[in-house]
Amino acid sequence: MRAVVQTVGRASVTVDGAVVGAIEDGLLVLLGVTHTDTPPVAATMARKIHELRILDDERSAADAGAPILVVSQFTLYGDARKGRRPSWTAAAPAEIAEPLVTAVVEELRARGAKVETGRFRAHMLVESVNIGPRTILLDL
Repeated sequence: MRAVVQTVGRASVTVDGAVVGAIEDGLLVLLGVTHTDTPPVAATMARKIHELRILDDERSAADAGAPILVVSQFTLYGDARKGRRPSWTAAAPAEIAEPLVTAVVEELRARGAKVETGRFRAHMLVESVNIGPRTILLDL
């Protein structure tokens, strides 16, 4: 499982002209799933995201009560080392990925996080205003 975690002043996801998820002063998480990921990996990723000390004064979303916007992003597993066309073979198919993305979201909520999401398999417009900017890659 792979996540790009960014501190944001605001972030939103729009699908078909309607905002489906939005936060202010929190974390935007772009989340990719690969074939070998499991529910325990999803739980570990949720814990890492929630406890990552990336906010001001080295606080985590858990410490600050900061909201989290989770957006599924299979392209995080794109491989463009050969040629100009990325290969997506490392990305898990939707049938595997969607329940694991949901598991990360549910684990974050179980930890007390306010979580918004994008919409799986939708063409999403993701907007964000980065703070810092601070961007961390988590790779489990």
